[in-house]
Formats: sequence, structure tokens, C-alpha cells
Amino acid sequence: MTVRVVLADDQPLVRSGLRVLMADHSDLEVVGEAATGAEAVQLVTDTSPDVVVMDIRMPGMDGIEATRLITAGPATTRVLVLTTFDEDDHVYGALRAGASGFLVKDMALDDILAAIRVVAAGDALIAPGVTRRLIADFAGRPAPAPERAPRPVEGITEREREVLTLVGRGRSNTEIAEDLFITVATAKSHVSRLLTKLGARDRVQLVITAYETGLVTRSSR
Repeated sequence: MTVRVVLADDQPLVRSGLRVLMADHSDLEVVGEAATGAEAVQLVTDTSPDVVVMDIRMPGMDGIEATRLITAGPATTRVLVLTTFDEDDHVYGALRAGASGFLVKDMALDDILAAIRVVAAGDALIAPGVTRRLIADFAGRPAPAPERAPRPVEGITEREREVLTLVGRGRSNTEIAEDLFITVATAKSHVSRLLTKLGARDRVQLVITAYETGLVTRSSR
């Protein structure tokens, strides 16, 4: 299957570099380029790509707002944020906006291509070494809505609650299996059931749910 990609970045060199690299891979096809968030949203409407590789800081509409509009729309397009994490104070907002992955621009290009494939396949991916830091940053910031008591998690088993808590703490399936003394396959099954029961798009949204429901707090990580 060919993964159809839109590149959204206000730096032409970044888009050009990714386009040239993808040209050598028959399973990846660039169907459009955008220099602003508004252009990216329009391209999704026009081309229905599988993945948008989205920068955060762009003129006019930024990548967070563009991500929100794309993931809220009827298209099944997924968004992979590609940004400079250490310098971008707003990357956590893309979690709530519905992004399925986060990468930093100093990653190897081959790793970026692999991430595009992972996100296109319906999984979530966060750059190695960034996961826990990103979660900590997200947990330490106030939500945009007025503060309110955490909402309860309903319709899941006690074991699934334990798994959701560990996902919220940034644990991988292997780490969850070790913590709960279960197999990796069983841990993966629990995560899959949580995605279905909670109506979550991917693992990133499970992290958000764990924080918003109070299962994980900044002090409990």
C-alpha cells in the first residue's frame, strides 16, 4: 500500500529534503506541500492524504490549530508533528488537538520515514527519549478549559485501569508486561481494548485520558 503524504512546513528546505528522500521509496508518495497551517488543511480536503507531516510554528494558522481542524474533520488523515521539541512551548497542545505522533527535526531521516509508516498504519509514535519528557510537560501545564474535578473512567475493568495508568506514565507494552507480570501480547490486547472502549484514536489519546481522569498526575509519574 502506498502512503500518501502532505508535507507542511514553512521551511522549503525541510520539505524538499523529505520529498527527495521519499522519492526513493515506492511505498511513500508526496501528494502536496504546504507552507502554512491553512494550506495544510485545504490540501487535506483536496487530496485526502494518509498522513500530514506537520510543523508547529508556521505563519498565520499554526500547526496545532491545523491539526485540530484536520482531526476533527471527516477525513481519516493522521497528523505526525515534526518540530524542535526543546524550543517549542506549545507542542503539548498538539496532543489535545489529535496528533498521532511527535518527532524532533534532528532525528535521522530514515527514522522519520519509518514513523510516517507507523502512523499511517494506525499506531501512535513519539520520538525515543522524548516520550516521558513530553508527558511530564503535558501534565505540568494547565488545560485550556477551566479547572474541574477529574472525570471518572467508566466501562473498563480494573486490569484495564492499571494498564491505562501505565500507558499514561509512558510505559511501552514491554514495560507494562513486566510491571503487571503478563505477556507482551496480553498487554497489547489490553491497550487495544482500551482504545476501543474509550473511543481513543491512538495511544497518545490514552495518555491524555489518563491525565484528564486523574489516574496519573505529575507527582505520581
